[in-house]
Amino acid sequence: MGMLDRWLGGKNDYPPLPADNDAQEKLDEVKPQLEQLANKVRDHLEIVPGEHEAYVYLGKPPKHFGIAWLHDGKVDGLKELVDQHKLSQSQVQTLVGALGDAYEQASKAPRYSTEVAGRQVTVIPSQGLGKEVHQIIESAIH
Repeated sequence: MGMLDRWLGGKNDYPPLPADNDAQEKLDEVKPQLEQLANKVRDHLEIVPGEHEAYVYLGKPPKHFGIAWLHDGKVDGLKELVDQHKLSQSQVQTLVGALGDAYEQASKAPRYSTEVAGRQVTVIPSQGLGKEVHQIIESAIH
């Protein structure tokens, strides 16, 4: 029934994130922001740890998703990026398209599950995806 669960929006059966995984240490750095986001957003969360930040795909990537950026002790979403950096509609479409493409290209990257604020979330500890998402966001805001 696993495939049917995924199709119906149920949880994925990923193995638990090992405690000794580098991603766990990075998640611990942004734990307060992750818990804040998990308590605020009801959509499925897929966390991509970065160097000193984390990116969170919300919803059903690569087609129907939002993005949150956990950095510098705060949580920014797409709306904040648009407002703070005065992005045009075409820039937003390009940004979202690039983020969806990056996610899709990392489809073979290992995924794990972990608990944040009492919810099961997915972790994608892919350095390549983390760097690519970072570059996409940086290029959109600079």
